[in-house]
Amino acid sequence: MGEATAVETGVVTAALLVIGDEILSGRTKDKNIGYIAEYLTAIGVDLTEVRVVSDDEAAIIDALNALRQRYTYVFTTGGIGPTHDDITADCVAKAFGVPIHEDPRAIARLLERIKPEDLNEARRRMARIPEGADLVDNPVSKAPGFWIGNVIVMAGVPTIMQAMLDSVAPKLATGRVMLSETIRAECKEGDVAGPLRAIAERYPDVMIGSYPFNDETGFKTNLVLRSREASRLAVATAAVRDMLTSLNAARS
Repeated sequence: MGEATAVETGVVTAALLVIGDEILSGRTKDKNIGYIAEYLTAIGVDLTEVRVVSDDEAAIIDALNALRQRYTYVFTTGGIGPTHDDITADCVAKAFGVPIHEDPRAIARLLERIKPEDLNEARRRMARIPEGADLVDNPVSKAPGFWIGNVIVMAGVPTIMQAMLDSVAPKLATGRVMLSETIRAECKEGDVAGPLRAIAERYPDVMIGSYPFNDETGFKTNLVLRSREASRLAVATAAVRDMLTSLNAARS
């Protein structure tokens, strides 16, 4: 989806590509997906797809080329450190068909934190940026991310990723914010599934989800309604509340 289409429809979409063998092996527990999803939702960007791939060049390039054609933005996390398996920058350059080289702007930022005599070959890898990319600020450790086309490349370390996301957020095109209402149903999910389906069919433009949970009083269900139209959300919410009132009355 191009930016013009996003402006016309009021919908801006994004995908997240999580890169790293350590995520897939379970050695590292991802803490970024939920944070990015909540962050983007709050500013009017719909996170529509998340993929996790290994530190494999072909897998990264294939995923990037698929996702960047489909969504307004693609965010990546992981693989931009100083070690031999940090290959994200090279893969992005290959996906876009551009050269990659040490960027003087990135070297200057690294030197704000690292002494010149300590800027060894491994650390200099973090200054390799695809040609034509803009840098993404990293106030935490100074090693920058970058933005090329509609792909925004960020670190995998949560504190650094969060700082990078803060730096790019003001530059993002954003759509109409998704509104939501949450209703606690004092019943099991199976008890409410039938009437809830009927309401969902009456209001196809409102997304309705049910999420069971268990507390000290037993099994209950949270019903979550989402829409960009406040008026439609209001009428669907009222219908759900009326349904629950009738359901409770019939059971008592």
